Amino acid sequence: AAAADLVTACERLLEADCAELATGGGHGVPPGSIVLGDPGAVIVRTAEVEPQVVFDTRKGPVVLEAGSMVRAGTRLEGPLYVGPHSWVLGGAVRQSVIGPHCRVHGEVSSTVFVGYANKSHDGFVGHSVLGHWVNLGAGTITSNLKNTYGAIRLDLPGGPVDTGRTFLGSLIGDHAKTGIGTLLSTGTVVGAGANVIGNPVPRAIRPFVWSGETDLTEEGFVTVARRVMPRRGVVVSPEIEESLRALHRRLAR
Repeated sequence: AAAADLVTACERLLEADCAELATGGGHGVPPGSIVLGDPGAVIVRTAEVEPQVVFDTRKGPVVLEAGSMVRAGTRLEGPLYVGPHSWVLGGAVRQSVIGPHCRVHGEVSSTVFVGYANKSHDGFVGHSVLGHWVNLGAGTITSNLKNTYGAIRLDLPGGPVDTGRTFLGSLIGDHAKTGIGTLLSTGTVVGAGANVIGNPVPRAIRPFVWSGETDLTEEGFVTVARRVMPRRGVVVSPEIEESLRALHRRLAR
């Protein structure tokens, strides 16, 4: 339920946070960009922005931190924060927080990428939270609104929790992954280290479950992390390995 609160915080606080960050200044509107709204609300700090990127600042600033990159054909709608060394690879991204070293593509709305997450392909992700090192396979889609337009409930191990929210997508734990074409219902909770393959997907997926059948062992979890993390320049030091093992021991059933 606390993760769902991040979506609420994103909706309520992001505009003011981006406005405060904007006071740090930037390098102006990148050449070849299209701006809808106030050009002064486009804050670019030594980022690489290809031509024909649309900045829509009518609802809030767009902040691109140092080392970030935006490819042509992307629409960025504020309030929006793109963290250091994150890449936005095309599509429409609005009212979201993208942490450091992420890869984002497709339609994204009111979503928090904590950091080092990978969504490099098409697929809608809305009103969701993606933990560290999450990887979404191509065509992964989150539903963020029930057909009844009713309040969304989370199915948690301690029992159901009514969020009181009409819009809520998926809450995805650290190091979790989805296969191509994965369809996630409103209020889906994916535990840390889980590997989600095939449809339909349960609304509650326990940590480290592998394709809904077996559990990923501690050694298997560390082995995968050793392959993944260096792709973002992170060496799995003994300290990081021990933190990964502690995560597995704490959450695995």
